[in-house]
Amino acid sequence: MHSRALLVIAHGSRDPRHAATVHALVRRVRMQRPELRVSTAFLDFNAPSVPQVLERMAGDGIRDVVALPLLLTRAFHAKADIPSVLNEARARHPRLRITQAEVLGPSPLLLDAVERRLYEAGLTPADKRSTGVVLASAGSSDPEAIAVIAEIARELRHTGWCAVRPAFASAVSAAGSSRTEDAVRELRARGVHRVAVAPYVIAPGRLPDRIAAGAHEAGADVLADVLGPSLELARLLLQRYDGARTEQRLAVGA
Repeated sequence: MHSRALLVIAHGSRDPRHAATVHALVRRVRMQRPELRVSTAFLDFNAPSVPQVLERMAGDGIRDVVALPLLLTRAFHAKADIPSVLNEARARHPRLRITQAEVLGPSPLLLDAVERRLYEAGLTPADKRSTGVVLASAGSSDPEAIAVIAEIARELRHTGWCAVRPAFASAVSAAGSSRTEDAVRELRARGVHRVAVAPYVIAPGRLPDRIAAGAHEAGADVLADVLGPSLELARLLLQRYDGARTEQRLAVGA
């Protein structure tokens, strides 16, 4: 019987592609760590909920849970929603030790996943010097999250692409941030030969569809797929799990 578990917490969406992608990613994690109990829960729109899964774990005798936000930046959900839900669960299940892991980003593995999707869309490493990339995030009203996306765009630029611009699909993003179509046109105006749009999002849904629409509207040459259940993301989930487990052991003096 398992005594430890990884709980992957996704946002959830009315779009069925979202949950399907999350489940595919979690299956890949299970394949890499078959001895670990790995479960999925959603904050909204999809089932099961976080309280439902934690209730089940407590009933099954699980003692240590790492709750991993399936988020690329530390925005509102990681700072408020998820801690609130986990604190309620701790009060209901005092024998269940729950540690919230760090969000996925930033990480070199995410840059690797972005480049994998660009290559799958038809580019090659030889195209880097003539290709500008729009790194298109869902967006956030949190300045910390906006700054992280800008920094990731700078790091991606340093891997050899001729230019990289961050862009955001959500209208609530910080003032002065570019939409996908605006960033594509900006690169064109600078004389960039080829423009590719790389969605910096995990799963399909309304905002990723908006990214794709902006790319098509502005005439981007290449549109990569969302990060999805990539090998890099599965490895990153387990990295975050292992880091949180180390914190658990240090906290109890193990």
